[in-house]
Amino acid sequence: MGEARTTPPRRRPSMDDVARVAGVSKGSVSKVIRNAYGLSPAMRARVEAAIAELGYRPSIAARAMRGSSFSIGMEIPNLDIDFFTQIMDGATSRLATSEYQLIIAPERGGANGTRVLESLADRSVDGIIAIAPQVEPEWLEELARDLPIVLIGRHDHSTNYDTLTDDDEAGATLLVDHLLDLGHTRIAHLTVGNQRDRPDAMPPHSLRRMAYETTLARRGLEPFVVETGNRRDEPYRTAKDLLLTDPSITAIFAGNDSLAIDTLRAIAELGMTADDVSVVGYDDIRIASHPLVSLTSVTQFGETMGEIAIDLLLERIRGGRTVAAHRQVRPELRARSSSRAVRAGGRAASRVIERSLADRA
Repeated sequence: MGEARTTPPRRRPSMDDVARVAGVSKGSVSKVIRNAYGLSPAMRARVEAAIAELGYRPSIAARAMRGSSFSIGMEIPNLDIDFFTQIMDGATSRLATSEYQLIIAPERGGANGTRVLESLADRSVDGIIAIAPQVEPEWLEELARDLPIVLIGRHDHSTNYDTLTDDDEAGATLLVDHLLDLGHTRIAHLTVGNQRDRPDAMPPHSLRRMAYETTLARRGLEPFVVETGNRRDEPYRTAKDLLLTDPSITAIFAGNDSLAIDTLRAIAELGMTADDVSVVGYDDIRIASHPLVSLTSVTQFGETMGEIAIDLLLERIRGGRTVAAHRQVRPELRARSSSRAVRAGGRAASRVIERSLADRA
């Protein structure tokens, strides 16, 4: 007798299959199943027809989440950045007395945020707060057709999703004017490299750089921009090289407080103080006000931004708002001891610097 042949089981249709047949996104299929926000009758009809054609059966979890899941997703690029933690704290505080739960989703492995946002959408959250500096605006516009989204930090001219930003130009101008008023004329700007400059997705570091250059030009001074990466110790090494190679610099405007802290480390290791090189940062993270750090910075009220982001989402989820909102927070200067009046005669070379320069020679 021959061997009995076993017919492999027919693959169960997936949500991806439904989306392909209906010609819509996977998120749209999920929303039809959940009877969620932002559905048109035409889209519902197409998805329901595809479900019937394929014989698709939603999972128990999906069926259980019909209507609201009472969860809000929050994508964070880096859990090590204290400013992002401030935003998260503000959002959590705003939801403390509500029925909603905040789901934190950090990026991993250098992802640009798209995968994280897709994952949150697949988990049927009711809305998303995104801090996604590299996600394309066109991709966000498409996702926001199906799901309420608030994008923090980027000055996008969006149609479907809300934006919440600091006035980065005003904040950078405050810092540069502060250094100029202290008598500094040779001010370097340490910033994150590889920032995209496109009119529909202007990242904060680009706006801060533009404001720095404009403010110096207004005083007839030349800008000096130094770019660095975000990898461990890279900003510190960049700042140290800058201090070693250009003794004319008496002040450094760092694009955020993390870069400023690395710059303070380099200054200390070279045997200098704020009397030699002033440093200012941006964000006013918690450690900035510590007496042993005392970093001059600009606050953009991270916790307040987290609260506003939740309010914007709930306006859509509960109130049905569909028109994009664009909110901006006004920054404030926090002057501390890391920035001081320029020393008469310029920067004093420390023995550490003299020895380092001699070694290089």
